[in-house]
Amino acid sequence: MKKKVFVSGCYDMLHSGHIAFFEQAAKLGDLYVGIGSDKTIESLKKRKTINPEQERLYMVKALRAVKDAWVNSGSGLLDFEQDLRTFRPDVFFVNEDGHSPEKEKLCAELGIEYLVSQRVPHQGLPVRSTTVLRQECHIPYRIDLAGGWLDQPEVSKYASGPVITVCIEPDYEFNDRSGMSTSTRKKALELWQTDIPEGDKVKLAKTLFCYENSPGSQYVSGSQDALGIVLPAVNYLWYEGDYWPSSIQSEASDEVLDWLEKHLQLIALSPRAEDLYVAEGASINTEKVQHLSDLAQQVWQALLAQDLTLFAETMTKAFQAQVALYPNMMNDTVREGIAMLPKAVLGYKLCGAGGGGYLAVVSETPLPQALKIRIRRA
Repeated sequence: MKKKVFVSGCYDMLHSGHIAFFEQAAKLGDLYVGIGSDKTIESLKKRKTINPEQERLYMVKALRAVKDAWVNSGSGLLDFEQDLRTFRPDVFFVNEDGHSPEKEKLCAELGIEYLVSQRVPHQGLPVRSTTVLRQECHIPYRIDLAGGWLDQPEVSKYASGPVITVCIEPDYEFNDRSGMSTSTRKKALELWQTDIPEGDKVKLAKTLFCYENSPGSQYVSGSQDALGIVLPAVNYLWYEGDYWPSSIQSEASDEVLDWLEKHLQLIALSPRAEDLYVAEGASINTEKVQHLSDLAQQVWQALLAQDLTLFAETMTKAFQAQVALYPNMMNDTVREGIAMLPKAVLGYKLCGAGGGGYLAVVSETPLPQALKIRIRRA
């Protein structure tokens, strides 16, 4: 009897990368494919699919490598869970950008072998992904590396300090409400459509900040989002009780950026729940804010010195200092994701406001189940 191999995904705009992935999975046994419904994909990506679910299902079922396929019955990142429990495959096969601790935990519970693949194109063909083919835009995302919340006056009025942001290329289509500044990026799309225009980057970031936070806005999004998207490389933004930083320091040397790309990766968790208000129950005082500021400054110095141990240690402590200010950043989803991190992970933090999203993790060597980043250089 051949093993039953299961894969799950969107498979919109079917391309050679999908086919190579299916062929790789089919080498392990009979391949069965679960397809995300139109409703699920719209809720995760905040966009409609190019091809509706029945058309996607028809195309996938027609492939030689596929034994059978269906539309997953559930919703969210684990929309296949009930199907998996009923079908009970021998192997669950995922790409590195499809890995999540929740999937791994579910497979362990059900006794299903969980395998993470690298993207391997068919011989002679380029690496393909739906994100690249869509060519929606080249506007970057941002990672909040340390000091997050200091861009809010209600925090930095207690003690000034830095927020460190990393501008990364859009090699993946990150889920909405996942701490990658997707809401600000959507405003950048409205303004500029395809990419950050030429010109003074700080002025462009201020334009984006003002556009997102128009007069009468109920909530003012922190300026680290706009600056983190528009300013390339790694940036050290110093806040002193105002919405805009009093100074900006950039680090764009290839040596530091190469080092950071080598050691910083992302692991996906479930997106933050729509009804979660992270700022509720905040516990802010001078001592806690100064502690966060001090740790963020240490992260910056460790980064410039390329001291991996100190960088990982201080980044984790800076994240814990954020949670001390805003306890709702942490919940069972985040705790379980952290508990399942590989032993090779030296340090970690959530990329944004918390409650879910992506864990930025530090390791000596690349992790097979993590997303590699490319930092925008200019």
